[in-house]
Amino acid sequence: MPQFMDVHHGMTGLTADQLKDAHEADLAIEKDEGVHFERAWADPDSGNVYCLSEAPSAEAVKRVHERAGHPADEIHQVPLSI
Repeated sequence: MPQFMDVHHGMTGLTADQLKDAHEADLAIEKDEGVHFERAWADPDSGNVYCLSEAPSAEAVKRVHERAGHPADEIHQVPLSI
């Protein structure tokens, strides 16, 4: 299944607990779209959050994030990884 890296902007000051809550909100509904969120990273100073997922499409990732209440600003397919 394809991998995707998505980026959220404007989440300045995000705490570890808030990141965990957002990730868990995604996990709670990911199966509805056939998505699996593998990991999330955040930089509270810049406000950028990054999520790695496996999904059938970028649109599926987008729908999960929107339903969870934190839409992604960018979604990039990751065709190669090591």
